[in-house]
Amino acid sequence: MENSKKVRFKIMTDDIIDQVTRSIKEVKGVGEVYILTDDDREEIRDMEIKADQMTLMGLGIGDNKGVKQILENDVMLAFTTNMDYEWPPAPNVVLMHNGSVVGEDIDDECKLEEYNKCEDHLVIGNIVLFDKAVLKNIDSANNPLVVVLPPKPCSEVECVPMVCNAHLASPSPPSDEYIKERMGFEQAKGTGTFLLGFNFDCGCDDN
Repeated sequence: MENSKKVRFKIMTDDIIDQVTRSIKEVKGVGEVYILTDDDREEIRDMEIKADQMTLMGLGIGDNKGVKQILENDVMLAFTTNMDYEWPPAPNVVLMHNGSVVGEDIDDECKLEEYNKCEDHLVIGNIVLFDKAVLKNIDSANNPLVVVLPPKPCSEVECVPMVCNAHLASPSPPSDEYIKERMGFEQAKGTGTFLLGFNFDCGCDDN
């Protein structure tokens, strides 16, 4: 009887993963989807720990909360993207200092232009530091700027039956290279990878 239950559960979970794979493949700009193994998960965990410890632009360290979230999910997938893929809405990068948000990426060109006109702000590409005076208080060794990459919801997968806590995350460059190698995907301009994690229905919407 116990073995029978395990078989039925395996069939059910495989079917859910298949539905999730089909759903994410329907998103514009998504290429191949790859189911990551437990070994892959640990390799990526180690690479992300090392990536977080790297100093960014001499100012601070990373904190990829998105990947950390997905590493704890029941299922962890990777998928490739091309230039047609639209990133989740901003913020995808959040700058923290002393526990406060001091900047983030902006995907609205009009807002970026407004920030650029203000002398108090510092605009680097599409990332805005709300008060550039904070740079005087940054000590990369003792009081660093923390670059947070938050988990992003994935509505395309969240609506799949028996799925909850579906999130997207952008892997660090070393993890990106590792994922592409595991997928047999050649490096090419404009291509990237994303991580997708989700749990099997946890009853989180139950009353």
